[in-house]
Amino acid sequence: MSTLRVLLLTLVLASPALAQTPRDDGTSIVAKATVSATQLQIYLDGVLKAGGRPDLSKSPASDLFGQVFNLAQLEALPPVQAGDLTWLMDWVETANGAYRSILFFGIARPVNPQTDAAAIQRNFTDYEDQAAAASNFLLRIVARQSQAAFAFMDQLPPQKRTSVRMEGLNKLRAAHDGLLLNSLGCLVPGIKPANARLVSAAIRDTGAVWANAILPADRPIILATLSKADAAVKDDETRKNLSAVEALLTEAK
Repeated sequence: MSTLRVLLLTLVLASPALAQTPRDDGTSIVAKATVSATQLQIYLDGVLKAGGRPDLSKSPASDLFGQVFNLAQLEALPPVQAGDLTWLMDWVETANGAYRSILFFGIARPVNPQTDAAAIQRNFTDYEDQAAAASNFLLRIVARQSQAAFAFMDQLPPQKRTSVRMEGLNKLRAAHDGLLLNSLGCLVPGIKPANARLVSAAIRDTGAVWANAILPADRPIILATLSKADAAVKDDETRKNLSAVEALLTEAK
């Protein structure tokens, strides 16, 4: 179990605030997503063993991908609550793992972004549509996760906002900042305009959450990366999306 996972579990466990059973809609969706992610991994492993390349645009991979990154079900959920945090953590972990399996397909672990850069770029190019869809989903679900985490901390009495829980919250925020930076890093010259719009719209739509949740130390680099992405893309709609987020983050300083 990762250090981040341990800290996040420490953040939510042993608290009356999460003593209630999470809502069935969230937990049941996550259960299906987890099964689909496992089956997708089996498919990827099989293709790799056979010496091929996966086709994520066709069944069974496309169906499994759609169940893991089920945006329609995510957006149909009721407004976020503190009690959603545990199953949101599970869904984010499942989706992030599936995304990494696609992006790192055929690369021996541990993946080195420097020495494996060409292979990662090939996968991103071959599966750009899926990478954009996954980023769109992850940005939106992570925004919900961030809201749930802050809601959880806000309803705790001061004496229960321990240093360990605060460390867990800050680790979560740092991981979310990393996702935002990675998503901005995908907005490079050559990306399909439709995919650039999709990812930048997700950043725009969740901008109010980022403005509140970004760690102060990460804000300058995120703003700098926003400006760099804005200068790199040529699509007007994408640039408007990024400019809107940049204004929100600047105002929230």
